[in-house]
Order: sequence, then structure tokens, then C-alpha cells
Amino acid sequence: MNIVDTSLWIEYFSGRLVNESVKNVAEDKVNLIVPTICIYELYKKSLIEHGETRAKTIVGIMQNGTNVVNLDEEIAKTAAMFSKEHKLPMADSVIYATAKTYNAIIWTQDKHFEGLNSVKYFSKTRKH
Repeated sequence: MNIVDTSLWIEYFSGRLVNESVKNVAEDKVNLIVPTICIYELYKKSLIEHGETRAKTIVGIMQNGTNVVNLDEEIAKTAAMFSKEHKLPMADSVIYATAKTYNAIIWTQDKHFEGLNSVKYFSKTRKH
């Protein structure tokens, strides 16, 4: 199973993919898990930058045919432990706890995940 972090969803929807394998992972709906916190982050960013219609479209594509995972009590408690242990912000700790719960790999450009187990990290390229 795989989780595409919000940082790479942004790249995916902008057409600036870091790596072709990210596109394949994002489009492999059978093996894709989408934590609800990623929906929140992407929807909020899309609302601000593109408006409600585009935000709904983007999130609809993101969710369609995937395994959407809600934040439940166990994931919340596990996330709190990971936040303390790895000094992760709340959203990142929820994503990491979801990945650990479902034995998934996180695909990300978010530096907070760099060096953690079960993470495929891609450094951000400089924009000219």
C-alpha cells in the first residue's frame, strides 16, 4: 500500500512531478490510501489558490476509487506518539501513523519525513 503526501499531490495536480514513479503510485487506486488529513490539506490549498469548484474537482479525483482512511482513536493516539518521538507536526504525524497502521509507504517531498522508515522522500527541486 502507498500514501501520497500532500506535497506530492500538489506536484501531481500541477503537472510538475518529481518522478514518473510518483505518477504511477498516485494513479494506482487499488494500492493507494488517502488519509483524510491529506484531503483537508489539499482542499484548503486548492480553495485558496483556485476556488471551490477546482478544489472539489481535485479532491474528487484524489478520492475516486482509493481507500480513504478516517482519523480514528487508534491512529490519533499513535500519531501523538510519533509526533513526540520524531518531532512531527500534527498532520505529518497523522499521515505517518496511518502509514504504519496500514503497512504503507509514504511518498513525499516534505522534509519532516526525511530519514523515517517506510518513506520514499524526494527533495524539492529549486524553482528558477
